[in-house]
Amino acid sequence: MRHFLDLADWRSSDIMGLLDRAHELKQAMKDGQQRPLLAGKTLGMVFQKPSLRTRTSFDVGMFQLGGHAVMLGPDEIQLGQRESITDVAQVLSGYVDGIMARVFQHGHLLQLAAKATVPVINGLSDDRHPCQALADMLTVYEAFGQIEGLKIAYVGDGNNVAASLMLASVKLGADFAIATPPQYGLPQTVWEKAVAEVTDRPVNIKGYTNPNEAVQDAHVVYTDTWVSMGQESQRDEKLRHFRPYQINEQLLSHARSDAIVMHCLPAHRGEEITDAVMDGPRSAVFQQSENRLHAQKALLVDLMG
Repeated sequence: MRHFLDLADWRSSDIMGLLDRAHELKQAMKDGQQRPLLAGKTLGMVFQKPSLRTRTSFDVGMFQLGGHAVMLGPDEIQLGQRESITDVAQVLSGYVDGIMARVFQHGHLLQLAAKATVPVINGLSDDRHPCQALADMLTVYEAFGQIEGLKIAYVGDGNNVAASLMLASVKLGADFAIATPPQYGLPQTVWEKAVAEVTDRPVNIKGYTNPNEAVQDAHVVYTDTWVSMGQESQRDEKLRHFRPYQINEQLLSHARSDAIVMHCLPAHRGEEITDAVMDGPRSAVFQQSENRLHAQKALLVDLMG
């Protein structure tokens, strides 16, 4: 059984295959030539965290592919509380053709996948956000016609989005730079997985504390909210450390003249990114958001078609 839990588990050629399929499905939708590739198929969507993009893109994606999605919110399942995670996996496997779960603990996804007899997709965990990284790479590919040989710079918190973006960049041949305050860097295990990929590809991975250095000559400048869901109690402390890491016009001046700006949303405008940049001509933020739909449709067809 093939699952989509972490990009580290997927070959580079398979990830590029998903991007090619996503491009084809996106063009087919715009040309009014969609096909019901998942007719009669159902996706169970398990949510512990609230969502705008993840829920809507998977729901709409299944509809456009001729299938159906069932929303299961935190009050309906209470994953691991009302019922054990392994029992939920086996019950849902009897009803649906795939499971997408948006959870806090990555270990909950591993437990689902261990017992499910249908594919399990990571819609987000505290450790990884591979669906977001797929949409990100599709956006970069559309902007530059390639991914290999580019430089992608991430500025901000070393969180789940940064982890998946690093792995996606390295697997597809892009240099990756990340600037974070020292105490908010990526876990060592993420660096180790990324470095293991470098043995097969001539890419550079480097960490910085100075954001100006990280974005120097970058093709892509990327950020995310500094305070993720579940971290609200850390807000004041994190804002104090992260203010020098804002994506603004001054920081962007260190990147290439054709660089694009990306943000996985939701954005806290005026904190990690300014209005002038997010709404400016170099912003790819809303193209990136739309691409969640197309990248995930490609993934659904691959896993459930």
